Order: sequence, then structure tokens, then C-alpha cells
Amino acid sequence: MGNDNEHHASYANFTTSSRRETLEQVLLSYEALSDGQDNWVCNLSNASSLIWHAYHSLPLNINWAGFYVQDPKDESQLILGPFQGKVACQTIKIGKGVCGTAAGSKETQVVPDVEKFPGHIACDGETKSEIVVPIVDASGVVRGVIDIDCLEYEGFGEVDKELLEKLAQWIAKTNAW
Repeated sequence: MGNDNEHHASYANFTTSSRRETLEQVLLSYEALSDGQDNWVCNLSNASSLIWHAYHSLPLNINWAGFYVQDPKDESQLILGPFQGKVACQTIKIGKGVCGTAAGSKETQVVPDVEKFPGHIACDGETKSEIVVPIVDASGVVRGVIDIDCLEYEGFGEVDKELLEKLAQWIAKTNAW
């Protein structure tokens, strides 16, 4: 990927027809873009762009795609990381809201209707559904979460969960946190 003649922006061109194929392309693109790069800001910035463009290509009306990472100054909370979309909440306590619940439980949260999620934190009141996937390193430490918000109810399902969990595993092992 280091070749000056290659166009990294082409990774954001999604031409597949199914959600599975599109998310598999995200995985392959992230793998290529992170090859030889272990800076988490750099890699998560590209990952948020890949996710954003992939879902919009389906089309799925997502309004936020990005990351919250473990706050280095306060282990009891997550802090806003690289993302695409509107400005967002800056910090989220572990165990609170969808992101904090995913980080605290180390389990993916697929939320078909955010209004029905106890303690949901509404960074954007237009969000209807959400998926949050914890990023857990090999030693079991939560490094952050992948967070994707959607303007439609039931925006995410099992295919999203499966492939975004694979992305989270890849992110966990390719970054120097």
C-alpha cells in the first residue's frame, strides 16, 4: 500500500450487492490499509470512513459511524475517537448507554430501537437503531468500541454483528494502544 501510485480513496468504493459482501470488503480494505501501520488514530480514522461509505452504499441511512476508545486519563470512561457524522458526546461512562454497556459487558449490543434501551444516551436525537461492538485485545482489555447509529429502526442484524466483531478483532490486534 505504500506505493505512491496507489489511490487509497478507492477503498471507499463499494460495488458489492449484499450486506455480507460489503462488510467483507470492509474487512479486506481495513486489512490492507492497516498493513504496516499500528497507529490507532490513523487506523480508526480509515476504519470509520470505510464503515461510513460501506453502509451508505447498501444503502442504509446511517448517521454516525466511529469509535469510542478507553480514556487514558480515566479508565472508568470511554472518550470520543475517530468518526464520520455529526459531532458527538465526548465521554461515556463504562456501563452507561449502549456504548458503555458494550464496553462493560464485552458483548456486542444490537439495538433495534434505541428508545427501548434502558439508559440510552442520545447524542443525536434522530438515531433510531444502533450497533456497538467492543474492541477487546488478546489480554482481555477493552480498548474501545465500534459504534454505528442508524436513522431507521432495526438497522442492524446478525450479519452486521458477525462481521463487525471480526473487524473489532482485527482492530484489536493491529494497533499499538
